[in-house]
Amino acid sequence: MGFNREDNAFIEWYPRGYGVGFKVKERILETQTKYQRLELYETEGFGKLLVLDGTVQLLEVGEGSYHEVLVHPVMLAHPHPRNVLIIGGGDGGTLREVLKHEDVKRAVMVEIDETVIEVSKLYMDVAKGAFDDPRAEVIVGDGVEYLRNTGDRFDVIIVDSTDPVGPAKLLFSEEFFESAYNRLNDNGLYVTQAGSVYLFTNELLDAYMAMGKVFDRVHYFSFPVIGYASPWSFLVGVKGYVDFRKVDAERARKLDLYYYDPERHETLFQMPHYVRRLLENE
Repeated sequence: MGFNREDNAFIEWYPRGYGVGFKVKERILETQTKYQRLELYETEGFGKLLVLDGTVQLLEVGEGSYHEVLVHPVMLAHPHPRNVLIIGGGDGGTLREVLKHEDVKRAVMVEIDETVIEVSKLYMDVAKGAFDDPRAEVIVGDGVEYLRNTGDRFDVIIVDSTDPVGPAKLLFSEEFFESAYNRLNDNGLYVTQAGSVYLFTNELLDAYMAMGKVFDRVHYFSFPVIGYASPWSFLVGVKGYVDFRKVDAERARKLDLYYYDPERHETLFQMPHYVRRLLENE
């Protein structure tokens, strides 16, 4: 796994020998932060590549295929997403997309690794000014602890974490989902990425079942994300009576979206037959 100097390539290896690779022009940075190993590369065709502990986090060219789909379906399904919490997302892409919504009065981002924020600001412009938006509140800290201790309530909670394996597993636990549910307003939405549909199927199932014990309803969807082992899965937890299968078309028209198509929102729910049967326990 990682950078191959002879081939000038970075390859992320998934389970069962599945790899996703990129031709690299140069390695810009490699450092050990307080929490993880951070690498930054310049690729041949996709701009800068951010890697944490050997796993691809984003490509400058194509990152919207992840950030748009993580953010806008829940934001457009919620009738009035005024207060939003983001767990993770140190590169600023999720914050950027959240702040595209005029309804948002406050967007809190809790990122545990300050170095990710600093490197993203210094070497990339993924955030597009989002960190300086007066509605944004950036907190360097543990998102699990923040949810456990805060007294604030939110309309939407977005978890932009690493894959549902290793250190991030806690973010997919029933205890964490309970904390998130309790911090949502009476009608609220929670969304998290949940890994590769084909290669992390068991982790997806585990998270889906754990969320089902906490939230009033749980939805699953997928999307082809550039740089990941697609299709990539996402899980949405509903508190109250928000209908996630419908989005506000009028608000959607005000957004400049490239990947997510609100007019074809229903296409998100396509899953391979065997995965749908497992999720629905048929």
